[in-house]
Amino acid sequence: MFYTTKGLILRETQYKESDKLLDVLTGDMGRLTVKARGVRRKNSKLRSGCQLLCYSELTLFEKNGYYTVNEAEPLEMFMGLRTDIELLSLGSYFAQLLETVSDQDHVSPELLSLGLNSLYALDKLKKPQALVKAAFELRLMALSGYYPVLEGCASCGESGTRWFCFLEGGLICENCRGELKPGEGRKLSQGTLDAMRHILTCPPKRLFSFTLPEKQMKELGEVTERYLICQLDQSFYALDFYKRLFITS
Repeated sequence: MFYTTKGLILRETQYKESDKLLDVLTGDMGRLTVKARGVRRKNSKLRSGCQLLCYSELTLFEKNGYYTVNEAEPLEMFMGLRTDIELLSLGSYFAQLLETVSDQDHVSPELLSLGLNSLYALDKLKKPQALVKAAFELRLMALSGYYPVLEGCASCGESGTRWFCFLEGGLICENCRGELKPGEGRKLSQGTLDAMRHILTCPPKRLFSFTLPEKQMKELGEVTERYLICQLDQSFYALDFYKRLFITS
């Protein structure tokens, strides 16, 4: 049976002599693993539409639960990312996160939209990397069921606190903090807290329409990254590579 869908290539793995296995995030079929036969040959018609971080219209042939790419038409290749190692590595981090939180049996067009909008913000809108990274991380967590509590203490509801606990997943007041260990939480500046609320509640088209002073932008990035890693309880090789670029530059 043939299916036509649109999807973002999250991962490509060499398979056999000239094939690839692709992990693709679609808006109507969830995350799929598909085989692209002969795609590594120079004259393959599938070549351009089956690259990492390419958004393509795919015609798939399904047999016994396995999918094979029959046609691949690239819709957006985000060429600016492919000529900049920092942008490419950050985009690859986004792809790894999308692969981690998406499900083969669950359709989430919002996740696909977030991925495409974030890559577009880096490639076309030239938004600051730190801003896009932080907004992507926090919005991704909210869409994945890890929506942080930012309107009051996550434990008792008391308002006015700006202490954010990574383990509790939200703000926590002085009385409820207890014996938190160093690194399990931090006090947020008002600007950072306001930015987090904007990221969580704004329409998708306004996700990157905010600014922060450099110090608060750094704080925001540290909080969203730490919250994500704490809640998902794993490390990400693409993030490690991205951060090493700034150490060696």
